[in-house]
Amino acid sequence: MRTRHPRRWTTCLVVATVVGSTAGCGGAETASGPAARKTAAQPRHSAEEERVAAKAALAAYSGYLTASREASRDSDPRHPALTRFLADPLLTRVRVAIGQARTHGAVRTGMLRSDPTVTSVSLGTVPQTVEIQDCLDATGYRLVYAKDRRVVPGSGGGRHLATATATRYPDGRWLISSGAAHEDQPC
Repeated sequence: MRTRHPRRWTTCLVVATVVGSTAGCGGAETASGPAARKTAAQPRHSAEEERVAAKAALAAYSGYLTASREASRDSDPRHPALTRFLADPLLTRVRVAIGQARTHGAVRTGMLRSDPTVTSVSLGTVPQTVEIQDCLDATGYRLVYAKDRRVVPGSGGGRHLATATATRYPDGRWLISSGAAHEDQPC
């Protein structure tokens, strides 16, 4: 196990295990969902349909956070709950981040607090999506070395904005397909 880690590694790991990550920890977010979005010429959807979609998307988001915490606590990038709530490209990014922590002998401890809201529901697109905004409080969520529980330098968290996209897949499941932590935007 290394005792010194480049600051970039710990910064990427904090972002990645808190809410997924952005591509390459600093790269731009790319396409989300199973296919590029297309606007379909469909009638407007009822408020009830939008409410049901929003509720399902928030449930997927909550499951994603729980699954990510469990996988990060165990340093297990193949934790089975991840595939119940996440889809690519976010699933791969989360697995890579957890795998990096494992390689360096680190795990997550503590509590991550979340207060998500739906910012938009797009039922007239293919695929259907729901955009979520969250204020994540990671002040009590730490990356520590598994061997001695010392905090990994530079891994302290704070309160910041996070965004995510829930996508409805052909089998009817809502999965979180993209997400980004906006650590430069406190909430």
